[in-house]
This record gives sequence, C-alpha cells and structure tokens, in this order.
Amino acid sequence: MVYYFIAVAVIILDQFTKWLVVEYMELRESIPLIENVLYLTSHRNAGAAFGILQGQLWLFFIATVVVIGVVTYYIQKYTKGEPWFGVSLGLVLGGAIGNFIDRILEGAVVDFIDVYIFAYNFPIFNVADSALVVGVIMLMIHVFKEEKKQGKS
Repeated sequence: MVYYFIAVAVIILDQFTKWLVVEYMELRESIPLIENVLYLTSHRNAGAAFGILQGQLWLFFIATVVVIGVVTYYIQKYTKGEPWFGVSLGLVLGGAIGNFIDRILEGAVVDFIDVYIFAYNFPIFNVADSALVVGVIMLMIHVFKEEKKQGKS
C-alpha cells in the first residue's frame, strides 16, 4: 500500500509544479536559476521523450493505460518483502499518471526543467519524467540483482 502513496506523492508534486508553471509563466518564458546550467522554461511536449512521436495522443493513452495496469498488477502481486522493487514501481506509476493527466487536460505534457550540460541543452522535462527515469533505473538494478542472485543458485 505504501507504494501507492509514493505514486500519489509524485502525482501531487508533479501536478502542483506544472500548475505553477502554467499559472505564472508564459509559454516559452525562461527563468535562469543557475546561469548556463539550470532554467525554469515553460514548454509543452505533445510527443514522448525527446519530443518523438509528436501528435500521437491516442498512442500515449493506450500505452499509459497498459503501463498503469501492468504496474498496478506487479505492485499487488510481487512487492511483498521487496521494498526496492515496490518503490521503483511506485515512482513509475506516479510518473506515468502525472504525464497522463497533462495529456488529458492540456493535450500535451507541461515541461519546465531545462538543464544545460556544458554546451548541450538537455531536453526539457518535469517531475513526472524524473520519477519515471529514477523508477526505471531502480527497476533495472532490481532485475540485475535478481538475475545475479538466481545465477548463484
């Protein structure tokens, strides 16, 4: 059950930060937080990561419903005694739902975290994206650890 609270916390933080951006910033407005490194930039993404699949809203609806179903099933079935696995799934669930809400309400995902790594401008992202990335990395670590454990058996 705690993993659903993680998902809800991600959704609340994600939607609150996006609301602030939509409410108080103009589209494409950029506010420097750390010059040449970190900016708040109001952006909308009608595609997926890195702007791919622009305008394929129906595909994202279907994929997100499937992800929510699969992740919920795994939380219910496989997280007992597996907190690392459960937290990773909670982050993925919260991130998926956070961006899904945007697609339903805005027709695009609200992004605003704009990072420059040296001369490279990393694609603008949001709290939900961050939760998804951290959750997927944790999932990969979990899978590698499980494979290693089974390899020793």
